[in-house]
Amino acid sequence: MAKEIVFLGMGGTIAGTAQNAGDNVGYTAAQVGVRQLLLALPGLQAVLGARQLRSEQVCQIDSKDLAHSDWLALLERLMHYLSSPDVSAVVVTHGTDTLDETAFFLSRTLPAHLLAHKPVVLTCAMRPANSLAPDGPGNMVDAASVALCGTARGVLVVCAGKVHSAAHVQKVHPYRLDAFDSGEAGPVALVEEGRVRLLSCWPQREGLAFPVALLQGRPWPRVELLLSHAGASGALVRALLHDSAQPLHGLVVAGTGNGTVHKDMEAALLEAMAQGVRVLCVSRCAYGQVVGGSAAVCSGAFASAALSAVKARIALMLEIAAEQ
Repeated sequence: MAKEIVFLGMGGTIAGTAQNAGDNVGYTAAQVGVRQLLLALPGLQAVLGARQLRSEQVCQIDSKDLAHSDWLALLERLMHYLSSPDVSAVVVTHGTDTLDETAFFLSRTLPAHLLAHKPVVLTCAMRPANSLAPDGPGNMVDAASVALCGTARGVLVVCAGKVHSAAHVQKVHPYRLDAFDSGEAGPVALVEEGRVRLLSCWPQREGLAFPVALLQGRPWPRVELLLSHAGASGALVRALLHDSAQPLHGLVVAGTGNGTVHKDMEAALLEAMAQGVRVLCVSRCAYGQVVGGSAAVCSGAFASAALSAVKARIALMLEIAAEQ
């Protein structure tokens, strides 16, 4: 029996439609099923060869509205298919707004042994499916090319001919087709006329798999994001501390420069730490990461992470969940 490639649909712009085919902004996301999207890819069969194609709609949602439960649903289906000896790889069609978050979550929660020989490739589009010049079909074919190239590993993102690792990819533009960037790390590979040209090593995760059962059937640890800026105060921090809706477990602060925080906000963060809240600082700068040394972040009061703010939030949530 020929090996299979599985496409999982999550919705997003790639599955969106507009009333006017010339409108690439005023569309409604998540309107077209993944099976229908695959029918519009005449170049896909050449990439598949003798492999069989399978698809499944995991959810149908604008990615800005994704919930933790949607991540768990996707994770469960990925583990199911990656565990099958008949499946060679899995491609996920996803909205662009939170694509970097989903990719990072999967890279931290999928068991390493499942990714050792099979890639999970997420792809997307910046234009709706019925656009005059949609970019989704090309991205889907490129994603299949990467998934089936024979060497790809780990959790990857494919968009506009570039292949990014989950650890470094970020959405950096709200409109142009080449909307993703990996900062100083750069893309892992390029897709050129269906051929994958590797630029660096495929991502590999070391260490034990995250115990996913800790996230099922109970609320996830509450970790909120804050931004330090000129004139920042501690009001939001204190408001979160007194919010009785759900206990606050952690705060991630996108700090200025080298992860620094306005003195008024810093005072409130110290109050939060005294109440048992974990605080993690990252830099709000587009490039680079917090650099330690003699001038430690906020005089050493807070831990720092070499991640974007949204990824640091996910990392902190998982860390706290593992400790509970």
